Amino acid sequence: QVQVVESGGGLVQAGGSLKLSCTASGLTFDRYGMGWFRQAPGKEREGVSCISWSGGSTYYADSVKGRFTISRDNAKNTLYLQMNSLKPEDTAMYYCAPHTSTWYYMPCNPKYFGSGGQGTQVTVSS
Repeated sequence: QVQVVESGGGLVQAGGSLKLSCTASGLTFDRYGMGWFRQAPGKEREGVSCISWSGGSTYYADSVKGRFTISRDNAKNTLYLQMNSLKPEDTAMYYCAPHTSTWYYMPCNPKYFGSGGQGTQVTVSS
């Protein structure tokens, strides 16, 4: 059974930084594209960033491009999201999930990925 555990969220002032981590188990991690998704209250879950199984290809939503960096360490079954220049509109619960198919990482849309774990809350104050 696939399990993911997200961590690293918190409360930060606008302009600050956070680094999220996601540790996965129950799957052959280096065969799966991975993604970060977020959901704010009253809004649908959206794709933030996705990365190929090797880490060689990435995708970023326009709203985070140039501020967020996705990476992975296949030896540690861990996915990361470095978030810089945070804005109040980045406030949301953040989730990670593997793609439902091996080797794919796109589209970076929640319906093509697993449901994720409990999530980690990111709150950015103005």
